[in-house]
Amino acid sequence: MSGFGKKIVVTGMGTVNPIGKSIEEYWKNLINGESGIDRIRAFDPTGFPVQIAGEVKQDDLSTLIPSSLPACPTSPLPHRTVLLSLAASGQAILAAGLDPRNWNPQRVGVYLGVGIGTMDFPAHATAVRESFDNGDLLVPRFMKGIEKQGKPYLETELDTDPTLDAISMGWNIEGPQSISLTACAASAQAIGEACYWIGKGMVDIVLTGGSHSIVDPFGITGFGHLTALSTRNDDPKRACRPFDKDRDGFVLAEGAGTLILESEEYARARGAEILAEIAGYGLSTDAYRVTDPDPTAESPARAMSNALRMAGMSSDQVDVVNAHGTSTQANDRVETMAIKKVLGERAYRVPVHSIKSMTGHSIAAAGVLEAIAAIQTLSEGVVPPTLNYQTPDPDCDLDYVPNEAREIAAKMVLSNSFGFGGQNVSLAIKEYLPC
Repeated sequence: MSGFGKKIVVTGMGTVNPIGKSIEEYWKNLINGESGIDRIRAFDPTGFPVQIAGEVKQDDLSTLIPSSLPACPTSPLPHRTVLLSLAASGQAILAAGLDPRNWNPQRVGVYLGVGIGTMDFPAHATAVRESFDNGDLLVPRFMKGIEKQGKPYLETELDTDPTLDAISMGWNIEGPQSISLTACAASAQAIGEACYWIGKGMVDIVLTGGSHSIVDPFGITGFGHLTALSTRNDDPKRACRPFDKDRDGFVLAEGAGTLILESEEYARARGAEILAEIAGYGLSTDAYRVTDPDPTAESPARAMSNALRMAGMSSDQVDVVNAHGTSTQANDRVETMAIKKVLGERAYRVPVHSIKSMTGHSIAAAGVLEAIAAIQTLSEGVVPPTLNYQTPDPDCDLDYVPNEAREIAAKMVLSNSFGFGGQNVSLAIKEYLPC
């Protein structure tokens, strides 16, 4: 019996991210070691300490939403986070052989990992700046300024998540909906929690994953103040170098990914192609420091062990570790320690890789992009490389699949997502085997 109550399977996937606007393009660029990191296009970064990011190089994201699906209502000037999610979820729905016009909307749910990035902070800042006169806030001018920016729904941006609303209204979903707001662990946590909904019989289908787009002056400045970002502005493609001795921080990115989850019974009854099984889900919290992982690595190791325990699997059955691998000094060192704690001596023989070396770090969407890569590894028999690994670090001494993809016959991948604030999630994703 699955730890979720039922065997939970993946029947569809979709993504839009800096190296791919479809699963096929994403996977091709992953295994070919193509970086999506470049000088920022969304605004002129001149003068900022950090001037690089991973962006989806398309201005009108609405054109990526599948036209064969019903038109999706959105607020005026929807945020990129919303459009990215609609595009990724639309792809996943089609890949799963589903049609929102034909399913029972009360038996479909949405669980997304998100951030606070759906507020258009630059637009609001402009409205505020233009509303003061000699230090006094002129209310009528402020209200008109918000409307001028195309933001009449300011309160809904603060109190609800417009991404969740757009998915539910656009794809005819009336079952439960929820969000995970746990920074870099958000979409991985959303996937794990969504499995419980299906296992408990609340729904038959869940659209889950995440979306995030905060490549703007606020996002760059905020993470920059934490000294978490790489400042290799002169060499963007080589900036993100997980586990390399000379790593100097992560590269902020945007992106979205969606998985369609179903119970094995429901998926087989409708004749769906099953891509993989979400077999286990582990959670833990450092309770140490908001910006740094616990240096003992006890908490992330516990998340990994919990995922294996739920899956009913031992550490000997881990074939690949899809690492959180941010390219910060502390995270990569601690994650290496955690992997050693869980896998023991086998840690040196199990491939560990980080896709962030190519995609950058899309924060709330990072976990689902990694889950998709893990599923592709199982089905295609290839581990993507860790790009830009050049100088070994004595504290990071595992097999990081440096610079070139590798063929492997993997049956289970452990996928890690460790977030700011000490939230740790690990997913045990395995090859699907019919009962």
